[in-house]
Amino acid sequence: MAKLTKTSTPGIFRRHAKDCSDRRCDCSYVVVWRHRGKQSTETHRTFAEAREAQGARQSGETRPAAKISFEDYFSEWIKTYAGRTARGLSENSRALYRRAVEGRVMKEWGTWKLAEIEPTDVRRLYGDLRGEGVSTSGLRMVRAALSALFATAVEDGVLRSSPMLGVRIPADTAEGDEDAPAKTLTREELRLFLAAVDDDWHLFFLFLTHTGLRISEAIGLRWEHIELGRHPRVLVREQSYEGNRQRLKSRSGRREIPLSPGMADQLRVHRRDSFKGEKAPVFATSTGSELRRSNVAGRVLKPAAKAAGVPWASFHSFRHTCASLLFDEGRNVKQVSTWLGHSDPSFTLSTYVHLLDDGVGGADFLDDALRVNTGSTEGPQTTANEATPQIAETAK
Repeated sequence: MAKLTKTSTPGIFRRHAKDCSDRRCDCSYVVVWRHRGKQSTETHRTFAEAREAQGARQSGETRPAAKISFEDYFSEWIKTYAGRTARGLSENSRALYRRAVEGRVMKEWGTWKLAEIEPTDVRRLYGDLRGEGVSTSGLRMVRAALSALFATAVEDGVLRSSPMLGVRIPADTAEGDEDAPAKTLTREELRLFLAAVDDDWHLFFLFLTHTGLRISEAIGLRWEHIELGRHPRVLVREQSYEGNRQRLKSRSGRREIPLSPGMADQLRVHRRDSFKGEKAPVFATSTGSELRRSNVAGRVLKPAAKAAGVPWASFHSFRHTCASLLFDEGRNVKQVSTWLGHSDPSFTLSTYVHLLDDGVGGADFLDDALRVNTGSTEGPQTTANEATPQIAETAK
């Protein structure tokens, strides 16, 4: 084993290979320190990295970096991870996390030490996945799984920080930047889309626009959740993803959405023609089974969107369009937030603020609000001086 050679900085050594005689070689640097009475070492590729690590030690971080591999840590983590909220992690989400990591990510990072993965590696992974045709939603799932994994590692003291922090998903020129304002369909674009989509799917997409339901909520909708009586409404109670029924994303997701008379009439006709029981899905396949999001997207949504000249449109575009229509009608942020099932109106505002009027607006209304006479040098009229002319007239 190669000996450690002192450097100009105490606590940092150079580990030269046995046959190394060049002082400008690429041999590694080693930081040496003691933790709980036991000597620990950590190897770094450059002197600058070794100095940075030593600085962290001197500022109070003395725990040695974990030497566990990414594959070993993930294998244990995915079996025991319980989520980051009181609601826990559903088995469906666990399966999605597993699927997102066990393919391309594991092939790339599996043998790496967990502590060796850096933000640059995450950026490179995103770029490679994007280059292989992975969609933005697919990248978001990878990010969600990896963010949860590394956050747990930090909490457990296995890592000092997460390499996921501050790393953004690269934009797809076809889909647009993930941080760009929510893109809605204009009324003309919606009309063109509904004209392009097959007649059998016309009501489904019109319903998405009317209710603003998430696609998983719309697919999970059963006839027991539709009330078509005196006050027609939709009861949002659960969702379905690729055949797995599950709880809603949050308590605020449990909501009631009113239906217009026209939509209620169309649903009554649809119920008459397709009803197979209260537990049957409202929108189903030709055989009566539950829809699959991926099938509807590939076979129905994308072809119609391309034909209508809006190839960027996704299921969420109809949800955004619903929000746009509600704001156009004059609904306030709290009402729109409740309609869409957001847990916080501030999220609704930050997502759809671009749909509201720019600037501060005009000031003409203040004349009436404050009863100011334009061009007059007199102060605002008050109750006291309004009565003055009447008193003078009476005195005459």
